[in-house]
Amino acid sequence: MKKSRRRFLQNSLVLVPALGCAPLSYLNGEAKKPLVLSTWDSGVIANAGAWPVLQSEGRALDAVEQGGIAIEDHISCCVGLGGNPDRDGFVTLDACIMDEKANCGSVAFLERIKHPVSVARKVMEETPHVMLVGEGAQQFALEQGFPLEDGKLSPDAEKAYKKWLEKSAYKPVKNIERTQLNKGKGPYAPSMFDDGSFNHDTMGTICIDSHGDLSGMCTTSGMGFKMRGRVGDSPIIGSGLFVDNEAGAAVATGQGEEIIRISGCHLVVELMRNGATPQDACEKAIARIVKRDPVKAKDFQACFIAINKKGEHGAFAVHPGFNYTISDMTQENKVLDSKSYFS
Repeated sequence: MKKSRRRFLQNSLVLVPALGCAPLSYLNGEAKKPLVLSTWDSGVIANAGAWPVLQSEGRALDAVEQGGIAIEDHISCCVGLGGNPDRDGFVTLDACIMDEKANCGSVAFLERIKHPVSVARKVMEETPHVMLVGEGAQQFALEQGFPLEDGKLSPDAEKAYKKWLEKSAYKPVKNIERTQLNKGKGPYAPSMFDDGSFNHDTMGTICIDSHGDLSGMCTTSGMGFKMRGRVGDSPIIGSGLFVDNEAGAAVATGQGEEIIRISGCHLVVELMRNGATPQDACEKAIARIVKRDPVKAKDFQACFIAINKKGEHGAFAVHPGFNYTISDMTQENKVLDSKSYFS
């Protein structure tokens, strides 16, 4: 599994030149429709799932769901059932989805279901509710025909959990993934590192289809070794994801507690509604996070990506090290480095 995963990423990144070689349209934050953006360089997997839908002039909602399914199928430390468990040893998943008509669905604290993004869509389409959690979310998923998985940890997650139990310290470290990448371990290095730290990524995907409609999704296994029952920003509409077809869409990654405190993605979209570009909106939202506690902000990462109705896009983070993946009609799987508040 690891070898095939590396081959997939390597093959996908063959098409990705360095940022310094980016076409002018990308550097200006503009691209042709349809367009799909996903958080992190692992977004090549999500974008690969979403792109066939967009290329065939399909609906943005279908595209982002397929992007979520693709990354949930992929064994990693951060998304899906292969993710790191909570401190009691159980993997709990969060996801949400939102379309161009403000229809939205969400699941949180969901166990033993492989595709939480698709369960979230079922919540949106088959119930009068927006969010289902825990046992209720699992019961609903089973009623909708989703199979119950065995609940075993993936080999990497089991190894990470056993190592974590040696000290049982909750120690998320900002950009640990990028540090390991710089050491040559690659973007899919194991989720538990020699110093006991662990990563906390989320996969978020937003897109605009050929009809000019926007949709987005967010999926995660949350912070590794979190307290039992902890839920971050990812499944919360307005915090981890927000879509408004008149203004734009935004999705977040990083330390969810900080993003929740400012209703981050709703703020980004409202700033775009008031005339800000996607880049300016992301920068202003991050500045608000930092301003709340500048000292604390030196120790955590939070990031946004955004797109507006014109197909303009932007990204910004608290710290360097965040990147995102973009695909459009001119070139697929372009990974761009985000600017940051602390440089």
